[in-house]
Amino acid sequence: MADLVHPARALWWLFEPVHAVTYFTPEGVGAFEAVGLRGAARSYFAGRAAPLGAVDATPVIAAFFNFAPAPIERALPATWKLADPETALAARAAGASAALQRLLEHVDPALIELATDLLEDAVTRLDCAGRVLASANAALPRPSDLHGRLWQAATVMREHRGDGHIAALVSAGLDGCEALVVRCALDVRREALQPFRGWTDEEWDAATARLTERGWLTERGTITECGRIRHQSLEAATDLAAARVWEDHPRADLDRLAAALKPISALCRTALPPINPIGLPATATTTA
Repeated sequence: MADLVHPARALWWLFEPVHAVTYFTPEGVGAFEAVGLRGAARSYFAGRAAPLGAVDATPVIAAFFNFAPAPIERALPATWKLADPETALAARAAGASAALQRLLEHVDPALIELATDLLEDAVTRLDCAGRVLASANAALPRPSDLHGRLWQAATVMREHRGDGHIAALVSAGLDGCEALVVRCALDVRREALQPFRGWTDEEWDAATARLTERGWLTERGTITECGRIRHQSLEAATDLAAARVWEDHPRADLDRLAAALKPISALCRTALPPINPIGLPATATTTA
């Protein structure tokens, strides 16, 4: 693994695409549709919130953070009348497993098993205190099939990092919409984030104005040097929050995990649309 980025970030670049197949593959979408969860909002909010149980919108708004409250309130708790959390969980597991079976059809099963075993080992050593989504996903039963195990382990790891990222954003004084505006001022097109997160133009413009007043953005909406430094600090805080599980790993073990995940992640990336709201870099070129 190269030293240009923090190991926690380099590994996230690799396991995030594995998780994302649930949102962007025909198998993932079809599994949700088969249980009555038609439409991106219903399947996303039900599938990702299902580990929390049949909750209403309030805790999901808090846990998802950079999603606008309105679309979550429209989806929950009404969606549970179409498919309860147990049904949604079964659908997302089946869809993700089927997608990975197709995408990784020509990958050596021994490599998939190695990546899965190493990720599952990391999951067992996670401290999920203060991390609601990671804790809820970590408590789910371990799937019986290899591809399902891989997906669930990747999902716990990415939710663990995501929970830490939200803590970093809150510590930096950003709200959900402001966090997206900052990201778009750096390297992501607005149309790749705003529609997927549900913020209106009025909400987006108000967040931009607040960030300008606080010195994160220029009057033209570009990032200021101060804003860039603050963003780098919160990204470093995110890496630090995700780092503890890897700290006791010998470098050779981290390299083995990165090497096992790299071809798997590359194939999963082929299922992602060119413009997507995940926030990954175009290619994970700093991993070996």
